[in-house]
Amino acid sequence: MIDMEIFAGGGGLALGVAESGFSHSCLVEWDKNSAKTLNANIGKFRFSNSASSVLNGDIHSFDFKNYEGKIDLLSGGPPCQPFSIGGKSQAYNDKRDLFSEAARTLCETKPKAFIFENVRGLLRKNFSKYFGYIILQLTYPEIKKNENQNWLEHLAVLEMHHTGVSSEGLKYNVVYRLVNAADYGIPQKRERVFIIGFRNDIDAFWSFPKATHSEESLNYSKFVTGEYWIKHKIRAPKRDVRMSSFLFVPEEKPWQTVRDALKDLPDPEKENHVPNHILQIGAKPYQGHTGSFLDEPSKTLKAGAHGVPGGENMMILDDGAVRYYTVREAARIQTFPDDYVFPCSWTESMRQIGNAVPVQLAKIVSSSVKSALLPFSG
Repeated sequence: MIDMEIFAGGGGLALGVAESGFSHSCLVEWDKNSAKTLNANIGKFRFSNSASSVLNGDIHSFDFKNYEGKIDLLSGGPPCQPFSIGGKSQAYNDKRDLFSEAARTLCETKPKAFIFENVRGLLRKNFSKYFGYIILQLTYPEIKKNENQNWLEHLAVLEMHHTGVSSEGLKYNVVYRLVNAADYGIPQKRERVFIIGFRNDIDAFWSFPKATHSEESLNYSKFVTGEYWIKHKIRAPKRDVRMSSFLFVPEEKPWQTVRDALKDLPDPEKENHVPNHILQIGAKPYQGHTGSFLDEPSKTLKAGAHGVPGGENMMILDDGAVRYYTVREAARIQTFPDDYVFPCSWTESMRQIGNAVPVQLAKIVSSSVKSALLPFSG
């Protein structure tokens, strides 16, 4: 099956989609540093033919009509800064809001399904009307906004079409869900919105994959069985009496922790040959930004509006000291494989990693979509 990826960034979503078995027709990314990272790892992506490549440029300048009928899945992460809690949150007033371009690409390529991902800030109450507008744009991508319309006028047109009886034209059945990556075995508390759509002629009967990991199970392994501490060969802390008696044994696997993710990496202060595993000095905690505990999933890695937000991208060591994650450690937290390299500066690499979709979460979601599409392949 063939995928097209737009807003590819540093490649987290694209790599997960490739690992689920899709081949890429192309990866589209405007940022030159992100494109540099994609090209540095070009062998990690599955391409459908030798002419496929990374297309580095403004998405507005690309015409995707030649791809109509040639791709099964459209995937991508439209820029999240317009909706990010850590950003200016200007939504439709932010020129980086490119969901309209996602809808245009849908209209021109007409894939069987799509996967888009964004920050949880997209679901904030003050964005609710605009989020509804986004969903309707993706549901009816052929109903385009005229140059003389504002988004509210276009929303009204979409609402009238949606409540009418006409079944003509391109339509996608769209669902969305806010998920915590930690619930799927990612060593990070990362809440993101996934928007999934299937073309109206596809009877997918799809639902978001069931969570496989839980905080309750992690606490059970720590404070009831003690298996967590035994596994890591460290002394267990004083037993939390609140956790001493569970009424049931959790069915899910334990949340994965920072220690789980990084346990076999060497000390970055010492010479090593692990790619991108170099210590960055200068980490300092400050109010509200105190780093991630080793025995919990990491806090959400963030890109930051003005460089790397230190407190969100550091760890608290066993002795209470703090330091930044190395690029390799941050990549591990986002489940990139160790042979996936980041050829840019520390700040730029951390920005790309902070913006990425965890690779394994992308694989889980795209694998389930692929399974739903299998009866309609060929």
